[in-house]
Amino acid sequence: MDNVSVTSLLILLGLNCTVEQKVTLFSLTLLCYLIIWILNIALIVTIIVDKSLHEPMYIFLCNLCINGLYGTSGFYPKFLMDLLSPSHVISYAGCLLQSFVIYSSVGCDLSILAVMAYDRYVAICRPLVYHSVMTKQRVSLLVFFSWFLPHYCMFMNTVTISQSKLCGSHIHKLYCSNWLIGKIACSVTTANSAVVYFNIAFYASHSFFIAWSYMYLIRMCLKPQTNRSKFMQTCAPHLLSLFTYSFAVILDLMYMRFGPRDVSQSLQNFMAIQFLIFPPILNPLIYGLKLTKIRNRILGVIHDRGKDQKCVDKAAQKR
Repeated sequence: MDNVSVTSLLILLGLNCTVEQKVTLFSLTLLCYLIIWILNIALIVTIIVDKSLHEPMYIFLCNLCINGLYGTSGFYPKFLMDLLSPSHVISYAGCLLQSFVIYSSVGCDLSILAVMAYDRYVAICRPLVYHSVMTKQRVSLLVFFSWFLPHYCMFMNTVTISQSKLCGSHIHKLYCSNWLIGKIACSVTTANSAVVYFNIAFYASHSFFIAWSYMYLIRMCLKPQTNRSKFMQTCAPHLLSLFTYSFAVILDLMYMRFGPRDVSQSLQNFMAIQFLIFPPILNPLIYGLKLTKIRNRILGVIHDRGKDQKCVDKAAQKR
């Protein structure tokens, strides 16, 4: 216990590159963050403004995009500042907050995807009772719990890990995570271990529920009288989004716990941040291009603006 850290600053060791590389990386990171904001805001505003899109599936999609912005806000601003700074430090409280934001967002993603799977199950397997099941009150409750429960689980994890005393100050990653904080703690409390196992069981139940839902959906799709185009139009984007999310998050979690340290730092960094790059970019693209109502609405707005610009140009020419 003599080595217990009394400092409130932690050092992030993931970033190790030259000034020229930092400039290039800063430009690419800023561009990526701007693309994430533009794509997700475009989809969010489209769903909010168009009343014909105020349906359960689009409401859940809107929340998925909002969560994408929320989760990336825990990483990109701090990472951009680190690229401009010679030292890559973060306060202990800031480290806990960053971990909370990023991984509560990961949990919210899975919860929202589970709710979307339930919505598709009711819509395709029980279409006659869809509107009586997916009422405004039930949709509101599903949205509320898809946000509240992941945040509560992550809050309990953060509170229990914050009780641990630290015997180190080096985080071997570009950003903080409770798992890595636990690795530099002198000891991990029993309460924290219990919360971790509870969270694993909680999110495993989400995965089993999604698998169960799609088992019935695929079985229904194989029936000859089923409208398969509806399945492909509404479920295919969800499956693509689910696959992207699962691959990105599982790769990060498995590597963080079991990955070798003899691979290059660049590869380690990419594996650590790819779930903060691909899902937030691909989700609005996948749904925006595949779902007909959203695609038509966005194309309609672009077409109308194009007409307005032509009218302005003609008026200017007449003058």
